[in-house]
Amino acid sequence: MLESLRNKRILVVVAHPDDELLGLGATMHKLIHEYSCVIRAVILGEGITSRSEKRDPEKWQNELKIHRMNIESARKAIGYDSVGVYDFPDNRFDTVALLDIIKTVEKEKQQFHPEVIFTHHRGDVNIDHQRTFEAVITACRPLEEEKVKIIISFETPSGTEWIAPSDHAKQFIPNLFFEVSEEAVNAKIKGMESYEFEKRAYPHPRSPEALRIQAQRWGVVVGKSFAEAFSIVRVVE
Repeated sequence: MLESLRNKRILVVVAHPDDELLGLGATMHKLIHEYSCVIRAVILGEGITSRSEKRDPEKWQNELKIHRMNIESARKAIGYDSVGVYDFPDNRFDTVALLDIIKTVEKEKQQFHPEVIFTHHRGDVNIDHQRTFEAVITACRPLEEEKVKIIISFETPSGTEWIAPSDHAKQFIPNLFFEVSEEAVNAKIKGMESYEFEKRAYPHPRSPEALRIQAQRWGVVVGKSFAEAFSIVRVVE
């Protein structure tokens, strides 16, 4: 699979600032620095205002400004070619017409011309992650002229693993693993630590220790020191 991604244009479509790191940051670092991929991250939501009972962007202007600066620091840590940032309401994607999110993804596709898309796994406690997956799948209908030939989903620590265990259809069951270096894991952690409002202390899943443990855990699953896990949604050859 790695060789099939070499030199590809890859679009990473996520719901919130930090999602472009949590499940796949080390793999993106590897693809950029070792496989000459050009990768653009698209962050659909503003990622802050759900901290209030009512959405009030004016109240969070300062935090939103800091968040934008954090996004740039995280981009540099991984090496993303570019990042597109939108302002869909945090943890309220279900209050927005799905078509509006789809149109945003379609616009990004038309401008960037990706051959591969990585996005959230569909099973997640976070409604924004769910809607992002739905938007990507809809925007990439497998029509004859569709240029996106590979769609891969990833877990989002502090969201994917918290889905109800009885909901079997939504469980994250990876079938694709990328070995990553300790350097790539460290770059992912550095990027995550850029996010002043999102980083957490151990044992939270977004803590540096937990992110390293997760990479080791998936590495153990496939006989490597470090790895990240994914689920193939579609591959057209």
